[in-house]
Amino acid sequence: MTLAHWMQHAFALAEEAAAEGEIPVGAVIADRNGTIIGRGRNRRESGDPLGHAELYAIREASLAIGGWRLEGTTMVVTLEPCAMCAGALVNARVEHLVFAAFDPKAGFCGSLGNLVQDPRLNHRVAVTSGYEEERSRLLLQEFFRKLRMRSDTERWQSG
Repeated sequence: MTLAHWMQHAFALAEEAAAEGEIPVGAVIADRNGTIIGRGRNRRESGDPLGHAELYAIREASLAIGGWRLEGTTMVVTLEPCAMCAGALVNARVEHLVFAAFDPKAGFCGSLGNLVQDPRLNHRVAVTSGYEEERSRLLLQEFFRKLRMRSDTERWQSG
């Protein structure tokens, strides 16, 4: 399997999240053989404060291999991980992270900081950023545009 294949799966998960009113973020984890072993999409709005796509993908991948060390794996995600997810990537020993769009408000793999490559930690994650960045940016912009329109309509109807 290729990086394009993995990212396509991540975008499909992001679109599922958007269809359910979640911020459109999707993530997959592939093993050394290129097989997707973990999948996740955002689920915070459904009541899970830890419901980030990356955490679901890490949990599923860990169950698939029967352990917490995800050495030799690659996570592909549509948006730069936040500090919580970046910490989870380090703690799970993910080898490589590929993300599409930077997140200047919450991203912690290059934007606000770089937790996954901090030399003080016992594990560092290789990072490839900006893969399919435009596609992710457009998906996010469209989601928030629709959310603002809905919010404006609700305010107008109630006022």
